[in-house]
Amino acid sequence: MPKIVDHEQRREEIVRVVWQVVSSEGIEGATVRKVAEAAGISVGGLRHYFDTQRGLLRFAAEAVARSVTRRITARYHADMPGERRARLMLEELLPLDDERRVEVDVWLACLLRSHVDESLARLRHTGWVGERHICRLAVASCHGLPLPDRPGQELARADLERQAGRLHVFIDGLTLHAATYPDRFTPQSVRRMLHDELRLLTGTPTPA
Repeated sequence: MPKIVDHEQRREEIVRVVWQVVSSEGIEGATVRKVAEAAGISVGGLRHYFDTQRGLLRFAAEAVARSVTRRITARYHADMPGERRARLMLEELLPLDDERRVEVDVWLACLLRSHVDESLARLRHTGWVGERHICRLAVASCHGLPLPDRPGQELARADLERQAGRLHVFIDGLTLHAATYPDRFTPQSVRRMLHDELRLLTGTPTPA
């Protein structure tokens, strides 16, 4: 009797392997052959998912986007106070644990490559739009206002739209610092800085 293969489960397993190889070996070291060896399958077995290094990186970045979107959507629909929802949604973008650290490593690597690889340029654009949308959701949540319905929809008030832009830059900078200097930017300190930034955004005093 032929073996039944769960392709979706297999895809997720390969995604994890790709992430780990890109994170540990960097872009140049992440070859199709190395991924095949790490996954314990033949190079030919990977052709269902990708067959070149370019396809490998796109596969990895798209998987990161799906994973982050899935978690943020769950936070978005959760019944909780607005500032807590904002904080938890934004935390999904930050390298606060092993899984998110690998995701950030992969995403940053693909962003760098996207400037010389046109096949990744669309991901760079949609990633920026998606992150700005999350920041708008966070600002609206903190102020107790209706949440934007779709990416690209600006907040009604110009001052709040500026807050979303500032928050976007803050999150990008915090992500880069936390990924580059993990010893200095521990999960605890990163969470504290995010908490303080959201309080500044809403004008809430921060305890000394």
